[in-house]
Amino acid sequence: MLDFRLKVFRSVAINLSFTKASAELYISQPAVTRHIKELESEYEVKLFDRTGNRISLTQVGEILFAYTTQIFSLHNEAKFEISQLKGGAEGILRLGASTTIAQYVIPPALAKFNERYPEIKLSLINGNTEYIEQRLLEGDIEIGIVEGKPSNTDIHYTPFLNDELLVFTSTQNSKIPTIISNKEFVNLPLVLRERGSGTLDIIGKILQSQNISPKKLNIIMYLGSTETIKSFIEHGSGAGIVSGFAITKEIDGGVFRKIETPGIKFSRQFYFILPQGQEPTGVTKLFLNFVSRHYNL
Repeated sequence: MLDFRLKVFRSVAINLSFTKASAELYISQPAVTRHIKELESEYEVKLFDRTGNRISLTQVGEILFAYTTQIFSLHNEAKFEISQLKGGAEGILRLGASTTIAQYVIPPALAKFNERYPEIKLSLINGNTEYIEQRLLEGDIEIGIVEGKPSNTDIHYTPFLNDELLVFTSTQNSKIPTIISNKEFVNLPLVLRERGSGTLDIIGKILQSQNISPKKLNIIMYLGSTETIKSFIEHGSGAGIVSGFAITKEIDGGVFRKIETPGIKFSRQFYFILPQGQEPTGVTKLFLNFVSRHYNL
């Protein structure tokens, strides 16, 4: 069994909070403090710097955190390999997905995976692409699924699914025609995802490839989620650009209508991401193979 003190240390290091670690591990805050002090006593070093109510890892703490991440990963792999020999599959898999994928794409596959491997404990965090990439590099997740073009040299990107971004508006909005030219597109009252999102990044790059400057767009608002954009468009007079996965039901149900843009094709690739140089093993490899089969890749 792993040293529980390392589990406590890892939780504090990730959350940078004794209180959050206490809640996450279901132990008292004094118990968290005691475990950290025992580790500091054993290694004869300080693991955290404390400034008022804020804490941060010391240089030694960062080294221990890196090794702790490897220890937990190896432990998870060993548990998985042993469970395979016993005829089952056990382990922990921490996933991260950019918001669109987490909401509209991956849940059906997760449900099937959980049904097939109920002893594997899954967790999923979501955020924009930059956030998920950072969580991966910091060891908070084993694998991520993101949108947008590969941009981080410390990350290995493997193509997952193609996604068409649809330009849409409310069926009640008669001001915007069904088909528009590139010149007309620039004047569309657009509601787009926030800066830093994979969706906004790919829209900008596609427009630039068509010699359309994103700065010339008539953007009336940036919003932090696809659902917020959908709600705004449904009740307002603007147009949005979101994943086809996100609005298929509403288009079929007559809530939204697609705006055709013959001169511009908005499409992108979803990617699995792993740290550069790291091959998928154990539960991670099992998950990748399962998802590939689920989507007939």
